[in-house]
Amino acid sequence: MDPRVTVGRGTFIGGLCDLHLGLDIRQSKAYVVANAGATWHIGGYMGTLANRPHTALLVVDVQNGVVAAAHARDKVVENITDLVAKAHREDVPVVWVRHTDTFLAPESEVWQIVPELIPLDGDPIVEKRYGDAFEDTDLESVLADLEVGRLVVVGAQTDFCIRSTLHGAITRGYDATLVSDAHTTEDLSEWGAPPPEQVIAHTNLYWSEHRAPGRIAGTVEAAEVDFASAR
Repeated sequence: MDPRVTVGRGTFIGGLCDLHLGLDIRQSKAYVVANAGATWHIGGYMGTLANRPHTALLVVDVQNGVVAAAHARDKVVENITDLVAKAHREDVPVVWVRHTDTFLAPESEVWQIVPELIPLDGDPIVEKRYGDAFEDTDLESVLADLEVGRLVVVGAQTDFCIRSTLHGAITRGYDATLVSDAHTTEDLSEWGAPPPEQVIAHTNLYWSEHRAPGRIAGTVEAAEVDFASAR
């Protein structure tokens, strides 16, 4: 099996994009997405999990209380909505993750998934209490039942549950792609964090070049995701 994923005119191999142009990857500004007009094909599975050929869209914590003050909230939710619709049309599993804590109390308004996003009957909803969506949840068993070894990750918050879940997926043997314009966080600069747009940009930067033996990480813009090969 050729462990390559076609990305426009480039090739994605274990976290790096070889553009075949004789350019240093950092100078090319390509990282994982070869060019703005490319289409990302979610295929060429490299993950270390046996008999897990499928891809799922993982929607993390897009809840009223989580994204109420989020950076570019409406645009991010719009991009997630489009990806959810695309996945449903193409029979790609959509797995929802919903956080619970003292603020996000079960059945409260802030705990609810935002009204723009409506899980379909049959879409799994995983309830969690920790940043990593795999910790003390049934996410792994849900994905195993679906024979999923590749995750396309969207949601909130970038610097908490998104980062934790991405790393949790990679360390458990999954390929994990972050949709660069479909995750967000709120402004925590009052407590010493960078502005949210910098948090998002930095996460996209380091995840675009993250790699692990036998596993693919990377980023892609929402408009470039193509689930056609993910059945």
